[in-house]
Amino acid sequence: MINPHSTNNDISLDTLSVIKKAENFNRWMYKTIKPYCSGQILEIGSGIGNISQFFLRDGYHMTLSDIRSDYCENLRSQLSAFGNLKGIIRLDIVHSDFEKEYRSHFSKYDTIFALNVIEHVPDDNLAIRNCQFLLKSEGKLIILVPAHPQLYNNFDKGLQHYRRYTKKSLNTVIIKNNFKVIRSKYFNAVGMLGWYISGKRQKNETIPKDQMKLYDKLVTVAKLIDSILLNRVGLSVITIAQNNES
Repeated sequence: MINPHSTNNDISLDTLSVIKKAENFNRWMYKTIKPYCSGQILEIGSGIGNISQFFLRDGYHMTLSDIRSDYCENLRSQLSAFGNLKGIIRLDIVHSDFEKEYRSHFSKYDTIFALNVIEHVPDDNLAIRNCQFLLKSEGKLIILVPAHPQLYNNFDKGLQHYRRYTKKSLNTVIIKNNFKVIRSKYFNAVGMLGWYISGKRQKNETIPKDQMKLYDKLVTVAKLIDSILLNRVGLSVITIAQNNES
């Protein structure tokens, strides 16, 4: 989720386009959150559909969203043929008049997921609070964000990340907004090395295509290492929570 008026939009699009070709990595992320998704699903920050496509292929009923109108148009052109696609909306999760602007979507969704979104907004507390308005009672919220503040580097700056998280800092925001944490874990330990070398040592602002292509071939190894390490460290942190608001 990037500011639509930002001069860094090309970096965001370039990054998503590089990651889109990493089929194994995207499938891994999809399968990681899939067990917690059911009913009417809203994806916040769908981008160019890197994860959306897997859900739609498997028949899930989904509404897609993004703050950028060009991304929404891209999603329509690429994914409108799916009969289980319920809509594509332009959604600003920290809109100044959120309750008025998106009231028709309140208490509508059984599951909401936002992958690499809330690190892009200044007020992550407001973003989580607004997610709750959109969820049904006891609905599931799935949040994935960049992990470990010490890894912050040129990639984060280029992508306009305000912060990186720990499990504790992410869950503090989630619990504060009346959610119950069901599961929380780190994800993709191997990715930490690439992020550090490429973003901090080599000072790249975008993920090089050849590096992402190589990493995609190593996803089987990356999954094994996450299992061995029991998801105690990782490039990202994922939390699955339940709405406690009745």
